[in-house]
Amino acid sequence: MNFNFDIQFDYNSKVIITYLIISLIACLLNYLTRGKSNKLLFENYRSSPLNPLTYLRMFTHSIGHRDWDHLVGNFLYILLIGPMIEEKYGSINLLLMLLITSLIVSLYNIILNNFSICGASSNVFMLIVLSSFSNLTEGKIPITLVLICLFYIIDEVKKGLLEGNKKVYHSGHLIGAVCGIVFGFITIYYPQLLTLF
Repeated sequence: MNFNFDIQFDYNSKVIITYLIISLIACLLNYLTRGKSNKLLFENYRSSPLNPLTYLRMFTHSIGHRDWDHLVGNFLYILLIGPMIEEKYGSINLLLMLLITSLIVSLYNIILNNFSICGASSNVFMLIVLSSFSNLTEGKIPITLVLICLFYIIDEVKKGLLEGNKKVYHSGHLIGAVCGIVFGFITIYYPQLLTLF
């Protein structure tokens, strides 16, 4: 019996896999520096507008994670959903969606809160909601989309407002979900915007 194990790995989702690799490096740096690297580069918080790192952190906060469990919790969803989104809409469009979501969450946090936030959870919520649009056709809204939005919004409002859970940035989750809805409708009703990239 002759077995042929000529297997090759495929870098099938460039944005998602690169996002994971950079986040793994950031998590390792966070451990090695005992949180200093996150504070410097991978957390979003109100800081001087004269500091150039303030603007960098508006995007890089979604790369940093507090610990291994935080990173794994987010990337299990991202690795599950992200490649499908990247294949459907393209790498550049997905990258722009991730960056825009990170920026909007950062601006909201800086203007209306004074938290220190990090993690990819707002992007997770954006991807989850956006994935529900994959079967959306003009004039028909899948019930699964409505149910996902309802479940996530009710759960985040319950945990954030009613239970007062301060350990998780529930506003960021909701903003990520709203970004997913907006991007989803853009892909259906204004697909020409995607062809620009």
